[in-house]
This record gives sequence, structure tokens and C-alpha cells, in this order.
Amino acid sequence: MSKGILARKVGMTQLFTERGTVVPVTVLEAGPCRVVQRKTAAVDGYDAVQIGFGERKAKRTTKPLSGHFKRAGLRPMQDLAELRDAGDVELGSTLTVDKVFTAGEHVDVTGTSKGKGFAGQHKRHHFGRGPVTHGSHNIKQPGSVGSVDAARTWRGLKMAGQLGNVRRTVRGLEVVRVDAERNLLLVKGSVPGHRNAVVLVRSHEREAFA
Repeated sequence: MSKGILARKVGMTQLFTERGTVVPVTVLEAGPCRVVQRKTAAVDGYDAVQIGFGERKAKRTTKPLSGHFKRAGLRPMQDLAELRDAGDVELGSTLTVDKVFTAGEHVDVTGTSKGKGFAGQHKRHHFGRGPVTHGSHNIKQPGSVGSVDAARTWRGLKMAGQLGNVRRTVRGLEVVRVDAERNLLLVKGSVPGHRNAVVLVRSHEREAFA
């Protein structure tokens, strides 16, 4: 069975362990989330649970989406996500961080990475540079971009372009601490996204299918 929760990235800090070592952690405001919809294999073709997080203004919610929340007896919510094989969870119930995760578990965090705009091949793909001396003009050139026989540029060639702003998942992060009073989840390491970005925290795949 898989479990998860939506969270807002607060920022990064550090904690001291009992042995005196420093652990870098990311602070996530996890939940509370509400169960908006239950999908079944008989109706939808697969089993899943849709959860919502954050508040959305009613005047900024479309009528179809308003009806979707009204069917569950809930107010409009800002962010939605699906959890496959989440088990028997009642519609409209509340998911809190202390009910979902405990310290010592490992989780997978999915979010959208920071967008850094247009970047060259050195920054985007970590290309090396050419010689700087002896009158070389190939200091930051990408090198060959095509084949003589093919007479074209191959699809997927590493070149300059958009850097970041893509969906990424960091797997196997350790849960260091769970603060039930403030709905905080502290995980070891960094997670994708900027500050205040919404991420999906799920149980680690190896633990979910163990």
C-alpha cells in the first residue's frame, strides 16, 4: 500500500544529532490534506485516491471544479494530486502528517525544479571548455553538432536551451522529524522546487511494495 501527502516547501535548515553531527534538512509544511475523490477499478480502470491541499477562492474556481469539490462536501482547494493504491480511505477524511509518516522512514519527493531560463551548454550539460591559449577561438563552442553521413542534427543532442522548470523526483530521503502540532515534516537533504513550492511526498517505492 502506498501513502502520501501534499506539502509546501518552507526552506532548509540544519539539525544536530545526538552524536553531535550536523544534518541538513528541508522543512515541509505537510497537510492537512482532504480526500476529494476515490477512484475504483470498476469505474475508472484503476484504484486511486485524490487529495487536496490549500485553500482556493470560490470566485476563482470554475463551475465544474466547484461541483467536483461539492460532491465530496468540501470547500475548493488549491492543489490536487493522486495516490495509487492508497488503501481504504473515506471520502472527505483528513490526512495529517503524523498519521502518514513517522521519523526514520524513507520518502520520495516530487516537485517542479527551479526555472533558470536560457542557459548555455556549459551550465546546462556541464560541458568542458576548449584551450584558452595559442589563439584558440574554441573556448566555449559546443563542438560538432551533426554527422557528415546523416547530414542533419540528431534528435536529443545536448545543446543550449531551457534549464530547469521540469518535474523531478528525489528518492529515498530520510524523515528526520515529524512535528504534528505545526504540521511540519523534516527530511534529510534537498527537494526540488523553490520556496513555497508545493511538492508531493510519497512513501519510498521499496518500502511501499515491501
